[in-house]
Amino acid sequence: MRLNRLTTIAMAALIGCAGLTTVAAAGPAAASAPLPSAADFSGYQIVKLPNANVPNFTRRVVRCPGGKRAIGGGAEAQGNRAILVGSFPTDDGAGWIGLGRQDGYNDVGISVYVICANVG
Repeated sequence: MRLNRLTTIAMAALIGCAGLTTVAAAGPAAASAPLPSAADFSGYQIVKLPNANVPNFTRRVVRCPGGKRAIGGGAEAQGNRAILVGSFPTDDGAGWIGLGRQDGYNDVGISVYVICANVG
């Protein structure tokens, strides 16, 4: 079985965590915002949605436990000629979405994980 895997790590600043800012790569005049340190996060936890066959292009969503925010995540498409189409945070920043397709089949195996923490 051929596995296609895409792991995406999203910076907390890109998913709306309080107190963090992003910096555009505008040129030498742009200042760097400090990245959060390990002390800024507590309750680190990985939550996984195990592999399951779903119809092509069906979103699978895994969510952080109450109060925690997604600080990263990823997804995996499994099967012959499986392709991971998307791996990204939920709009509210409290979960992760994965979706894919499999050429020549009506369904695809998708697993999704989210890296959660209390952000403060």
